[in-house]
Amino acid sequence: MDFFKEINIAVTVSDREGNVIYQNDSSIEVNGDARGRNLQQCHNPKSWEMICHMLKEDVSNVYTISKKGKKKLIYQTPWYDENGEGGTENGKREPAGLVEFSIILPEEMPHYDRN
Repeated sequence: MDFFKEINIAVTVSDREGNVIYQNDSSIEVNGDARGRNLQQCHNPKSWEMICHMLKEDVSNVYTISKKGKKKLIYQTPWYDENGEGGTENGKREPAGLVEFSIILPEEMPHYDRN
């Protein structure tokens, strides 16, 4: 079952080398069909450097953008295979790749503190 296929959040998944291995319908609509392409082809050098950093250091990247009059939250984070890892190098856990969620944010959005 593809839980992400028709949700209104763009989901893009790449492997460890940056090759796009999955896009849901929203991602294809926004970005075009990038499956089988490498993220380096779709990003500027600074963005590609960040992608490599996330894969190497096992860190996430979160920011907001404005695109075509819509504010979006971009959340990029490593993912791991069923065994909890993509592989190991020198005993260090390595991601299997990256997943990116692109979420359109409403103009006004409530905020709740839940302590």
